[in-house]
Amino acid sequence: MPHLMLKDLPRYECLLEAAREFPDLDASAAEAYLHLLRTADEVFALNSTQLTAHGISHGRFGVLMLLWRSSEPRTGDVPITQGPCGPRTPAELADAAGVTRATMTGLIDTLERDGFVVREADPSDRRMLLVRLTKKGENFLARFLPIHFREVRGVMGALSESERKTLVRLLGKIQQQAAKHAPTSDSASKLT
Repeated sequence: MPHLMLKDLPRYECLLEAAREFPDLDASAAEAYLHLLRTADEVFALNSTQLTAHGISHGRFGVLMLLWRSSEPRTGDVPITQGPCGPRTPAELADAAGVTRATMTGLIDTLERDGFVVREADPSDRRMLLVRLTKKGENFLARFLPIHFREVRGVMGALSESERKTLVRLLGKIQQQAAKHAPTSDSASKLT
């Protein structure tokens, strides 16, 4: 389901006209914002189609990637230098994914049911559970990631390396600004 429910984006001239009625509307900001939303929808839909074709959801894929990133190196001699190494607790996974612990429990439940992960007691603290990839999970990622990375390269191939770096820098600025404008519980109730 797309987040931007417009098939055709308004032309810049239409945004300028709307700005006469709504002085707070900055036409160039609105144009960039709408294109950002449209692009995000297109990329998300493409990624969803790819994941669905391989029988996995965005959330489940995210958990697998967090566990893959934190596992021992699979090939080559490049050690993992960032992030925890080895199995992780459900709470660590929830924090890293930016979801509630209840949501993470549901994701882990389905991944465990399908044999991609296993929960096991922490050898240093039997009260704690750790989650780790199974061989089936590792094999799935070994088959799926080359397909996924080719798709990413194909989409991003429209930009040069320099343009990609600029895009990452600009998106980082937008992410920081969006975080500053995140609604509070007070602001959410003002329109109702």
